[in-house]
Amino acid sequence: MPKTIKEINEKIRSGAVVVVTAEEVIDLVGKKGLKEAARHVDVVTTGTFGPMCSSGAFLNLGHTKPKIKIGGGVAKLNNVPAYTGFAAVDIYIGATAMPDDDPRNKVYPGEFRYGGGHVIEELVAGKDVVLEATAYGTDCYPRKHIKTYLNIKDINEAVLLNPRNCYQNYNVAVNLSSDKTIYTYMGALKPKIGNANYCSAGQLSPLLKDPDYKTIGVGTRIFLGGGIGYVYWNGTQHNPGVKRKDNGVPQAPAGTLGLMGDLKQMKPEWLRGISFQGYGTTLTVGAGIPIPILNEDILKSAAVKDEDIWAQIVDYSEDYPQGKVGSLGEVNYKQLRSGKITVKGKEVPTASLSSYHKAVEIAEELKKWIKDKKFFLTEYVQALPDSSSGVVFKPLKERPVKEE
Repeated sequence: MPKTIKEINEKIRSGAVVVVTAEEVIDLVGKKGLKEAARHVDVVTTGTFGPMCSSGAFLNLGHTKPKIKIGGGVAKLNNVPAYTGFAAVDIYIGATAMPDDDPRNKVYPGEFRYGGGHVIEELVAGKDVVLEATAYGTDCYPRKHIKTYLNIKDINEAVLLNPRNCYQNYNVAVNLSSDKTIYTYMGALKPKIGNANYCSAGQLSPLLKDPDYKTIGVGTRIFLGGGIGYVYWNGTQHNPGVKRKDNGVPQAPAGTLGLMGDLKQMKPEWLRGISFQGYGTTLTVGAGIPIPILNEDILKSAAVKDEDIWAQIVDYSEDYPQGKVGSLGEVNYKQLRSGKITVKGKEVPTASLSSYHKAVEIAEELKKWIKDKKFFLTEYVQALPDSSSGVVFKPLKERPVKEE
């Protein structure tokens, strides 16, 4: 029964491929059984749509007349600072960058109305963005200032380049001990465990459907922001060695992916700048990854259900900010999606920062691309470090510097 990706691609070309979403495959396996379903299904499509702070866009602006060396100077897009430490007209705008005059949390909790994620969304939407840059001037790059409108269709390259996306599972955040609402990247958390927030598409989420990275690796072609993208490396903070259930699914934040793609292909529907009160700005990213069903083991993982995926409940009022290791218990995604869970004997309402509805749409869209012969699978990928690799995410080793 084992298949190859080459064989699956031939089936895509011939129109004979069988593609189902990560949600549909659960019922299919229940009806047909694992062995028959593995023989029948060729590809399972996944999806996720949630805030992913470690994201940004790399832009090559093109040269001006006279030329300017923005590299090493200062550049802003709609008043949001961009990183310029590259060559003359290469810049990087990060999702969490904010205007210098944003009051941040001086008036607590800050509103953080606009940042790098919003700039990226506007670029993708084809809107004009104001570029202002200053430089120190050189013999070959004499210009020292520029202020102009910038449009994505007029610049040379625009690459979405995200160092850490698609976290494989994540914490369920609560506020255990504070007597007031706290504001975090997991949203507003009410005092005395007044609510619980989580952020994952659960049974649709890419790395939860391929927990050991058997098919997802460096080079994997994916849906990214409404266009085609690629996995370029494991993401930062990739931590595959965390404790796992018997089904191989990690019980805590584990693997991550480095993603990239042509921003000019993408759509604002799948890249949204958002604001977290009291925390900052970020970018909501839509990503979908196809899982080729090469054997029964891969299908078994791809058919995992919400009730078989568990996450840790973590206190964000004391334990998380102080770097303490601990859990208030664990819950599965079926419980989380029911709208309430029990924490320390108290019934607590739940809310997701990740959109399950949009994740379904992404999986469906990727399924359509494959069936329409617009998307083929990467035939060779380089494996990511897995749970047996010994790769772990280590905290910063602080070594205080003595003042002279």
